[in-house]
Amino acid sequence: MSSTRAPEQRRSQPSSRPSTNAKPLGSRGNDGQSWASRKIRLGNPSRRAGGLILVTAVVFSIFAVRLIELQAIRGTALASEALDQRQRTIGLPASRGAILDVSGQPLAVTLDAVNVTADPTLVTDPIGTATQLAPILGMDEADLAAALTGDRRFVYVKKSISPETWNRVSALSLPGILREETSKRVYPGGELAANLIGFVDKDGIGAGGLEFGMQDVLMGQDGSQTYERVSGKALPTAPMTVVDAKPGSDVQLTVDRDIQHVAQEAIANAVQRAQADWGSVVVMDPHTGDILALAEAPTFDANSPAEATVEDRGNRSLTAMYEPGSTGKVISLAGVINEGKANPYSYFQIPSTLKWADTVINDHDAHGRLNLTLTGIMAKSSNIGTVLAAKRMSKNDLYRYEKLFGIGEPTGLNFPGETMGSIPAPGNWSPTTFPTVAFGQGYAVSTIQAASVYATIANDGVRVPPRLISKVVAPDGSATDVPVGKEVKVVTPETAQQVRAMLEAATQDGGTGTKARIAGYRIGGKTGTAQMVGENGGYNGAVIASFIGMAPVDQPELVVAVSIVHPRSGRYGGEIGAPVFRQVMNYALQKQQVPPTGTKPVRLPLGG
Repeated sequence: MSSTRAPEQRRSQPSSRPSTNAKPLGSRGNDGQSWASRKIRLGNPSRRAGGLILVTAVVFSIFAVRLIELQAIRGTALASEALDQRQRTIGLPASRGAILDVSGQPLAVTLDAVNVTADPTLVTDPIGTATQLAPILGMDEADLAAALTGDRRFVYVKKSISPETWNRVSALSLPGILREETSKRVYPGGELAANLIGFVDKDGIGAGGLEFGMQDVLMGQDGSQTYERVSGKALPTAPMTVVDAKPGSDVQLTVDRDIQHVAQEAIANAVQRAQADWGSVVVMDPHTGDILALAEAPTFDANSPAEATVEDRGNRSLTAMYEPGSTGKVISLAGVINEGKANPYSYFQIPSTLKWADTVINDHDAHGRLNLTLTGIMAKSSNIGTVLAAKRMSKNDLYRYEKLFGIGEPTGLNFPGETMGSIPAPGNWSPTTFPTVAFGQGYAVSTIQAASVYATIANDGVRVPPRLISKVVAPDGSATDVPVGKEVKVVTPETAQQVRAMLEAATQDGGTGTKARIAGYRIGGKTGTAQMVGENGGYNGAVIASFIGMAPVDQPELVVAVSIVHPRSGRYGGEIGAPVFRQVMNYALQKQQVPPTGTKPVRLPLGG
């Protein structure tokens, strides 16, 4: 059986191909009618039209809603965005005020400059553009080509080039290369007064010295320019909005650039000869407090501040403290005279050493018993004699005179980082503080404070605070004078005159300052060789050699203070400081047209 049914079973098996339900023409449907004989029914036209209208209405509604959103709701914002894409606002930098010397000569000025910028999306040939630009701008071609490639809309190519250099760039007519107005700070003297003037950072902001301290006066107020552009170029017919920049004010100093130059040269040579760490020179007018020069070495070129060390960029004359040593004796001896405890002719018996509390006081040169006048104590710079004279006053009196002369007091210069020195109050004195303060140790000063002490003696006992700025000149040319500081009466004119006579004796034969003498002028001054305090708080064997003096001593017009820190060749102030004083003072007297002295030196007895 199975053999006869097998074919039927095979035929009844469904085809392996999928059915498409397609009926061949002439076949019958389930109802027995042929497909061909059936009537084709068309859709309802009204229903179709209604559907079409509905779809169309929905589409138009969407468009209408979107249109309302874009025009009525977001129209203003979108228009603003579109305008922003066309607009460009560039800064108009304010011209920074100049820094001038006392005669109006420029020490720091601002010149017009150009920043080269680019829109890389408009640069059609980065490599070719870089090849043409690199030699003009002094840049590496590969680095420049990389900067000009990409989808950024703005990059700086080179900052602060001269207008002349930009003209060479502009002549190339390179697509996508643009300009931005800016300015560049220039210091015509390079190193001249650099430690005083300071410098600006890459953004033109004061970063040191007076550039930093007078930032608010010098900086001015930047402006702006807004314009529409297409393809990186301004539309000439489009409106432009300009907010003008307001220039900064000029600052005129009391410094004389010629005296400053001589002082810098003199101290630089002295520091080199003495193999010292650093040195400084201050030149002052004792009657006005005006600083005519404030020089130091090593220094730096203010046009390239990054090439110098932090220490060399600062102003040690104002920021560094040190013990004055023997130049400080003038305070003690002036106090003794002013208190009526002695006069230049008073005699003192000076032992070879002096025992005080738990210490022994010595003079710099060993000697036997001496018989010195107060003038002799000054001229020979005797530590022992100064202590014996000063002990005629109380410690409160000594402290009072130190403060009256400006020790531990602000100078009024308001220079960034300036020190006001230091001296302990009498209640904190140890048993040995009195004698050390008397001969110039145990307290600290800056070079400018030390100079101010001698300026007080030169000005008949009246201390006039030092002054660096004479006036501020506004952009409209109106000037505001900086007033002289409040005067302080320290000692009587008679005391000051007697001290000046003693200082003159210190530069005569038998004194320690003979190398300070200048032909034709009577000179008064004092040497100093102060021990330096090391990191552990004790004296480390290094010294500060100094000389401070005035001329003409009978009617002083100028004071010059010299400090040379840690000399390794030479040691004493009279040896390496006095010659610098002589060089600077001699030039300054000529520059200020101070006539030679018409009187002869007063010969005071030194002792016997």
